[in-house]
Formats: sequence, C-alpha cells, structure tokens
Amino acid sequence: MPSTTPKTVHLVDASPYVFRAWFSLPDSMTAPDGRPVNAVYGFLGFLLRYLAEEEPTHMALAFDESLTTSFRNELYPDYKAQRELPPAELERQFVDCRRVGEALGLSCFADERYEADDLVGTLCARLADEGHDVVVTTVDKDLAQLVGERVRLYDFAAGERYGPDEVVAKWGVRPEQVADYLGLMGDAVDNIPGVKGVGAKSAAALLGVYPDLDAVYADLDGVAALPVRGARSLAEKLRAQRDVAFLSRTLATVATDAPADAALADLAWRGADRAATEAVLDELGFGRVRERVPRWR
Repeated sequence: MPSTTPKTVHLVDASPYVFRAWFSLPDSMTAPDGRPVNAVYGFLGFLLRYLAEEEPTHMALAFDESLTTSFRNELYPDYKAQRELPPAELERQFVDCRRVGEALGLSCFADERYEADDLVGTLCARLADEGHDVVVTTVDKDLAQLVGERVRLYDFAAGERYGPDEVVAKWGVRPEQVADYLGLMGDAVDNIPGVKGVGAKSAAALLGVYPDLDAVYADLDGVAALPVRGARSLAEKLRAQRDVAFLSRTLATVATDAPADAALADLAWRGADRAATEAVLDELGFGRVRERVPRWR
C-alpha cells in the first residue's frame, strides 16, 4: 500500500530529445562565449513546453552518460558499436542540458554503467509498486516493456499515449513480451543482433502463440508444425541461434536495479529556481526565454 496519496510522476528519457534538437537546429546558434548551444536551446524549449502543457507535480529526467560503458557492452562488445560517438561540442551541450534541467528544479539522473532506460525503469518499477501512476516520456519502443496498469508510454511530439492495448495495436505483442520480441527480431538502432531471418511479423506471430522466448524454445517441434509459411525453416533458424536469441533478449531488457535512489518527495516539481535559472540562461544567451518559465519557486 502506498504511504502517501498516489501521484502521477513523469519520467523523461531525455537524450533522444537532446539529439533531436542537435540535428534540427543550426549549430550557428552560440552562447556569448562562442560555444554552440543549439541542442540546449531546443531541449530547453521542449522542457518548457512540456512543463506548461502537462503541469506535472512530479518529474525527473534521465540522461545517457556514455555509449560505450554500459553493462551491456560487457555482455556484448558490439552493443551500439555502430553509433558514432557524439562530437565534443555536443558532449558539452549534454552537460548544459542537465544544468538547465536542474536549474528548472527537475531531478536529473545519469550513470556510466546503466543507461537512461534503466534509470527510468528502476524509478518506474518502484513508483508503480508504491501505487503511483507513471508517465514514461520517450520515443524509444524499448520502454514499451514498462507499460502496465499504472504505467503509460508517452510520445510527446506525436501526442500519442500507450497503454497495454495500444502497445499490442502498435507492435503486435503485449508489454511484457517486448524484450522477447526484440530478442527474436533484434534492434538495428542498438545493434542487438536477434535471430537472423526473423523479422517483426515472425516475432509477433510466435509471441501470439507462445507467452515468451522460453516457451518458444521449449517447443521448437511445435514451431515447425505451425500453420504458417516457412514454419520448419523458422524453427531451424531458432534452433541454430538459440544463444544469440537469449543474449539479445538480455540486451533489450530494461534493468530495474539501477542506482536511481529517489523518494517520491525528491521528484516533486515545485517550480524553477529563479537565481539558478536566470544565471544559466544568461550564460547561454537565452535571457528572453525566462518569460516562458511556467512556474517559479
């Protein structure tokens, strides 16, 4: 039972919104000291719009600290290896994005071994267990595995919210099957291999018959006999790539034991710290933006 009145907590997977701003705004936008601030400006605009429209009472931001030091890289060195590392000017802007978030009074989380997804997943699991509702704001389908009775996925830019039924309608699998789904089909964005020859439709079809990857592998003879085209070949592909399938599921599974220690009170948003916000805005050359801050404390 929750020890406090249930609240709605917004957990934002921040990094994709920083990258979106970096790619969509010109790098000719600079601070008074000459450094690029296009990603910070775009991310700040996203935050201010979000705070004004959603009016959260509780909210936190989770950032990716590194593309190469996740515990997943220890399990599979090629995890995300195809991605180019952010240039130095963008790395600096990630630091400033976090400074902006903290100045606005938002709790921020980042860790070298755990990704933003894991920090969100850890906070989400704890809050839902305590009886709170959670809005996970992201553009990442991986986090659909967190959706449940008290958890909704929110694509803010598209204005789309996903409960369990919407996850099924979008991806053809239940939220608790998303990691199995990615284990089967892989994920090119994160360089998760999956089973070669198994695509989204085949993965969803298998998980429409079997509850999870374990059940699929416990009945490969049954897979071969399914009334679908290429069932026998599918079973052979699965049999030959068993280890890859289970490794891929592990890589796709959001951790819920990340070092994100925060009580509900730590996530309360009471408004922006005026002195801290005005200082960072002036430093970045965003002085006029202060007029868009929806609440001061």
